[in-house]
Amino acid sequence: MKIIPLGKRVLIQPVKEEEKTAGGIYIPETAKEKKKQGIVVETSTSMDEKECPIKKGDTILYSGYSFEEMDIDGEQYIVLDQKDIIAKIE
Repeated sequence: MKIIPLGKRVLIQPVKEEEKTAGGIYIPETAKEKKKQGIVVETSTSMDEKECPIKKGDTILYSGYSFEEMDIDGEQYIVLDQKDIIAKIE
């Protein structure tokens, strides 16, 4: 299934958190801090009208709480507004 976000939105796949620390201690789900980091899967066509630095495959940091989470074919995805992207990781 292919999903193309509309408007000024981006479809990302969130980066999974580590299950244990570097010392080997397992972290329970309730104690994990959610990373707001993801990999861009698809961008909307509206973003391509201007020179946008975000492309498919980029790793980004995002903020905010107004995004849509969904589960497609057992994989977690997030659709968020372009304005919620705060940095690109290179």
